[in-house]
Amino acid sequence: MHAMKLTGLRRMVMQDVPMAAIARDTDVLIRVARVGICGSDVHYFDEGGIGTQRVEYPWAVGHEGAGVVEAIGAAVTRVKPGDRIAFDPALPCGECDQCRAGRPHTCRAQKFLGCPDQIEGCLAEYLVMPERNCYPIPNTMTWDEAAIVEPLSIGIYALSLAGAMDGAKIGILGAGPIGLSVLLPARAQGASRVYITDKINARLQVASRAGADWTGNPDSDDVVGEITRREPELLDYVFECSGSQDAMDQGIELLKPGGKLLLIGIPAGTNRVSFDINLLRRKELIIQNVRRQNNTVQRAIDMIADKEIDVNVMVTHHLPFARTQEGFDMVADYQDGVVKAMVTFD
Repeated sequence: MHAMKLTGLRRMVMQDVPMAAIARDTDVLIRVARVGICGSDVHYFDEGGIGTQRVEYPWAVGHEGAGVVEAIGAAVTRVKPGDRIAFDPALPCGECDQCRAGRPHTCRAQKFLGCPDQIEGCLAEYLVMPERNCYPIPNTMTWDEAAIVEPLSIGIYALSLAGAMDGAKIGILGAGPIGLSVLLPARAQGASRVYITDKINARLQVASRAGADWTGNPDSDDVVGEITRREPELLDYVFECSGSQDAMDQGIELLKPGGKLLLIGIPAGTNRVSFDINLLRRKELIIQNVRRQNNTVQRAIDMIADKEIDVNVMVTHHLPFARTQEGFDMVADYQDGVVKAMVTFD
């Protein structure tokens, strides 16, 4: 089979690799149909790592995906050959203190698709995953929608960490796929006012179509001033989805006393960020990191399948598997108004 491998900074090559094969009774062999290009994949592509996780070449990234079940292990009952599925890229051990406490997303021995020294990613024609990671999807769901289940599950989990959305006034700093994956379910859950920012105007246009009440570009707009004028009592929650120090600073200013800042974005090229302790202290603000998702994959599938939200608004580009490098270049350089680029295997 073929897999697309990183072979250096901003270099990808399609390679012949051994055919994926079932090794355990609980394994599922998947023919990959769609893979979304995620910002974390692009960190590995563009910088060679995230924090202390460094790529050793060659390496396949990719973790937002969907496909068709080709074969199953003897003990598999959840899916059968021919089923269309989305898959959860996280493989917790199920035995450590974190897993026992209901926190498999912070499992001490977790393996994650595409993460260096863990499991190679799903940018390949076939993939083997444990049965528990495979989620059947209805025939009415498109492959694009199925691949978006993974980032959407992160947005839904972030909302659960924030608090009640009904009537809430929120800010989302960063209108990429994760920011939109917060916006869409926040609207569905009753957020009364949603303010969203980005430095790319094309993304702000998508955010407006997705239901944002106000959008602003921090390069040309006084974001804090404009939102404060509209919301003198400030915001209940701010979701930082860009990894930018400037956005984190804006989030602290925009929050009302007792508000919560949720950090989802991954900063580029640094392991440290800072905050204005005077504002944090005086407002008694809460800072909550968001680590992937926790038990929200099925909820994401249901929200899409039941038409509670339309995630297709964020899909802007499709590229065939052989042109994966072009897709990564496009996302890394924010070309052509890209929001979510999809790699297709059709």
